[in-house]
Amino acid sequence: MQRDREAAHDRLVADYFSDQPIYNEDNFRRRFCMRRPLFLRIVNTLSASNRYFQQHPNATMRLGASAVQKCTTAIRMLAYGCAADQVDEYLKLGASTSRECLKQFVDGVIAHFSTDYLREPTPEDVQRLLREGDERGFLGMLRSIDCMHWVWKNCPGGWKGSCNDINVLQRSPVFNDIIKNRAPQVQFTVNGNTYKKGYYLTDGIYPKWSMFVDAITAPQTGKQRLFTERQESARKDVERAFGVLQARFAIIRKPALAWNVDMLWKFMMACIIMHNMIVEDERDTYLNYKYPREFAQEQPENMAGSSTGNATTFFVTPGHYDPQNFRRLMDTRQEVRDRTTHFSLKNDLVEHLWGRSRRSSVA
Repeated sequence: MQRDREAAHDRLVADYFSDQPIYNEDNFRRRFCMRRPLFLRIVNTLSASNRYFQQHPNATMRLGASAVQKCTTAIRMLAYGCAADQVDEYLKLGASTSRECLKQFVDGVIAHFSTDYLREPTPEDVQRLLREGDERGFLGMLRSIDCMHWVWKNCPGGWKGSCNDINVLQRSPVFNDIIKNRAPQVQFTVNGNTYKKGYYLTDGIYPKWSMFVDAITAPQTGKQRLFTERQESARKDVERAFGVLQARFAIIRKPALAWNVDMLWKFMMACIIMHNMIVEDERDTYLNYKYPREFAQEQPENMAGSSTGNATTFFVTPGHYDPQNFRRLMDTRQEVRDRTTHFSLKNDLVEHLWGRSRRSSVA
């Protein structure tokens, strides 16, 4: 089949990439999921490093598809979750070529951008997260944690509920760095008691670990009702993040069609990386955005004052992994899963939130 790739390239440039494009920035942002400078940054990076995205003549001396055509094909498939041959009418690329574009694109995004946009938090990042958590009334809170299910359409067999949040958590490597003491070490004091690990807000299905704080199922007192209300309000951040991610990239909202599990993992990682890139690129437009350095202004290193006005401090130090100290690894694992610390921390947070609410009402 003779496809006029050159005319398709010229039309694409005239529509979106010329000095005076037919479609404005809002149209570009909606259809490409990101602003034009960020998309061109990805295109230029892949073109400079991957021969597949460079134009070369074939045996008849005809040039292949351009880098912007191939990257647009991949973005359209990720953003709309469409079939491989659905972009043929506009971009003039066959189904097999479109699938190869998508594969090369996600490989390139992971290879070149995962170091910056899919990394573990640094001590400075943890310090900022603790400060934000304190402003919301949760001393020592790192963030919220939850799971997102992605249905695999081609799964040969399965039972609903067999891969719930608990099973996913047990096999997840998310706490490996904490157990191995690679992650930044956190120490904070709440209600007069000192804790040596930050925590995540969860829903009720998660186990009663020291690093998980869930809501109270049936609150009886005013203190418990206030805590549950604030916890559920703060925990919605992670649900909103999943919602934005799925709304931005429909390929992970619809049932997955690929047969290769490793390729499905790459699709998900590439979408998360680009989501983080978009957040960084557009965060100055957010209504409640605060520049990260504002949290550290006039504060000693690894220390921040509490929003309550008290002399509460957070201590964040770099982690250190000793592969020879197996005993320490097992002790840390036990600390992470300790139920006694879980209930003690929750009770202290209940008292802290109640006292903070009373002080603010008096003021």
